[in-house]
Amino acid sequence: MPSGIENVSDTARWVAMYRAMESERPDAHFHDPFARRLAGVKGENIVDAMTKGRQMAWPMIVRTVVFDEVIQREIHEERIDLVLNLAAGLDARPWRMDLPPELVWLDVDLPGILDWKSEVMKDETPRCRYEALHADLTDARQRDAVLARTDTAARALVITEGLLIYLTDPDVATLAEGLHEHPSIQRWLTDLASPALLKMMKRSWGRGVEEGGAPFRFAPKDSPAFFAAHGWREREWYDTWEHAQRLDRTMRMAWLWNLLRRFQPTKTREEAKRFSGYALLERM
Repeated sequence: MPSGIENVSDTARWVAMYRAMESERPDAHFHDPFARRLAGVKGENIVDAMTKGRQMAWPMIVRTVVFDEVIQREIHEERIDLVLNLAAGLDARPWRMDLPPELVWLDVDLPGILDWKSEVMKDETPRCRYEALHADLTDARQRDAVLARTDTAARALVITEGLLIYLTDPDVATLAEGLHEHPSIQRWLTDLASPALLKMMKRSWGRGVEEGGAPFRFAPKDSPAFFAAHGWREREWYDTWEHAQRLDRTMRMAWLWNLLRRFQPTKTREEAKRFSGYALLERM
């Protein structure tokens, strides 16, 4: 069955639909009142066309919650005064989160998806100093121009939520080095998949995203070592499974996986914590 994904920007509609689904639950962990409008009919169609599309909302919801928590903490406790959201897609944090009005928030993405978001959100007021920047991050000139916008900040946080997995290893290395060239960029928050998770995702959704020109690619075997080679150390790691338990957003039969884990060697359990998660990186 076709996934309905026609290009990489359509993955933003897919994820926005998951945020809408969570927001409409009576026990929602966050409320994104814009998500359904942003996802549109196409976003819902993509979720319904994907293999186990609705069942697999949970990792996207967990990622959203953990990113919300880390972003809030970094802004309010670590004096972050600029957020650079690369491949921002249909993220509505500048409108839905409690943000300081003086915070600068820069959304960066391709024109098509950002123009759609701007149209949907035109009558809404962001809670900070918001700006949308059109850029193809695979184009060195455009990427460098975007990163230069952080030079006015005292402490900037870069977000790459749902971006790196679509890039090649050299692309991620180039991005990491480009970020490191700007001293104002102090922190970098990203999600990461392991090689084992990448294989699983390719089996479930690989054909659909490849047909849309958005194949899954990046999954370093040793992510701390990968980023250290390009100027970044891992400050914190958030295991997706651990936080899924905390938030009560898990896959079906999660209890069985938890039971099986009890009988695994300690080394195997520790390795499992790197299966899927989110890294807060800091410059070296």
